[in-house]
Amino acid sequence: MTIQPTRHFPVHPNLNQLRNQAKDLLKAVRRGDPESIAELRAFCPQAFDPPRLADAQLALARSYGIASWPRLVTACNLIDAIWANDVGLVRKMVLRDPRLLSEDARAVKGNWGPPMSYAANLGRNEIVEMLREIGAEDVQFAFERACLQGRLDTARRLFAMGARPQQGSVMGPCETLNGAGLALQLELGAKFEDAEGDRLAPVGLILQTYCRNPDGKHQCLTIAEEEGVEFPDTPPVALHRGRRDLLEAHLAQDPDLFSRTFSHGDIFPPELGCTADPTFALHGTPLAGATLLHMAIDYDEFDLFCWMLEQGAPVDAVASIDSDGFGGHTPLFGCVVWQPATSGHSGADRYADLLIAGGANVNWRCSLRKAMRFIDDDSEYEYQDVTPRSWGEQFRARDWVSKAALDRIIDAGGIS
Repeated sequence: MTIQPTRHFPVHPNLNQLRNQAKDLLKAVRRGDPESIAELRAFCPQAFDPPRLADAQLALARSYGIASWPRLVTACNLIDAIWANDVGLVRKMVLRDPRLLSEDARAVKGNWGPPMSYAANLGRNEIVEMLREIGAEDVQFAFERACLQGRLDTARRLFAMGARPQQGSVMGPCETLNGAGLALQLELGAKFEDAEGDRLAPVGLILQTYCRNPDGKHQCLTIAEEEGVEFPDTPPVALHRGRRDLLEAHLAQDPDLFSRTFSHGDIFPPELGCTADPTFALHGTPLAGATLLHMAIDYDEFDLFCWMLEQGAPVDAVASIDSDGFGGHTPLFGCVVWQPATSGHSGADRYADLLIAGGANVNWRCSLRKAMRFIDDDSEYEYQDVTPRSWGEQFRARDWVSKAALDRIIDAGGIS
C-alpha cells in the first residue's frame, strides 16, 4: 500500500536543513515521542531497533514523496546547481544519470518540472540550451513556465526550439499576474481564452488568483481590455484595475464611498468570469461585505490605500454582518490574515502602522468564518468574538498570518 506524503518538498530545498530535520526526527523517536515513532513506522517499517540515522533519513525522504534519501540529496544538489547557473555541474549530473533529464528536478511531481523547465522558471538560458542539446524534451512545458514567470528571453529561445502557445496557455501568466508574460503569449499567437475557449476565464483568474502583484495585475487587466473585455464601472472593479481616476469620479458622486460595503458579487463580478463560490476567490481575511479599504489591504494596493486615507476613509470602516452574525470586521483584521503572506511577501505591517497611527481600534471585536482552498483541510472554520490579535493567534493556516502586523497590534495594546 502506497502511503501519501505528509510534507511538501520546497521549490528550493536546503539540504543542511533537511539533514537537521532527519536528526531531529531520530532524536524524537529515541526519546519516545509518539508522533515521531508513528511517522518512522509509516515511512520506514523496516527500521532497525534502535533506529539509525539512515532510517530517519529514509522516512523523511518518503514523507516528502521521494523514494530514497540519496535521491533527495541528488535533487537538492541539482537544484542548487541550477540556481547557481552552474552549467558544467548540471551537465555532469545529468550525463552521469540520464534519468534526471526527464524526472522532475525536485524528484516529486510539481509545477516546476524537469531540469530544463526548472531552469526556464529562473531564466537560466545557458542551462536550458545545454539540456536541450543533450536530449531534454520538455520544451513546451519549459516555454509555458518561462512565460508564467516573465522570463521573456528564455521563452523566445524556447519558441525558437519549437514551443508554441497552446489554447489556454494565457492562463499561466494570468495566474501569476505576469503582464509581460501574457503580452508575449499574445504576441506569439496565443488567444485570450482558456483551454475550453472561454474568453472571460482569464479575467476571472486574474481577479481571483492567490498572487499579489498590483502592477502586473493592472497590466493584465489593461491587456484584457485591449482584447475586448468590457469592465463594469464600479468602485471594486476600479480598485482591481488600479484606476485612481475612476475612484475619484465615484467619490465625487458619493461622498460616503469609503464607508460603503460591497458584496462578493460586487468584488468578484460573475460577468467578468468570477465564480459564485466565495472559496475560489483566494483572499486572506473575508472580503464579502467589505469596504474598499479592506480590499486595498488584501490586494496590496498600497498607493490607493494611502490615497483613501488622505481622502478621509475611516480607519475603522466596518464590514457588513451576514444573517448568521459573521462579519463586522475592520480593515486592521485584514493586516493580520493577509493573502500576500502565502506568496512569501511581506508588508502587511505598513498597513497596520498607518491604521494604528490613524486611531484604529486595536481591540475591535467581531466573529469571522473562513474556508480555505487548495490546502489539506478546506473545511470552514468559525472564529467567535475575536480581536485582530486573537484572529491572528487562532487562525489555523499559520503561513497566512503576518507576524509583523500582529506584533504591531500587540505593541499598540492589542489583547486576545
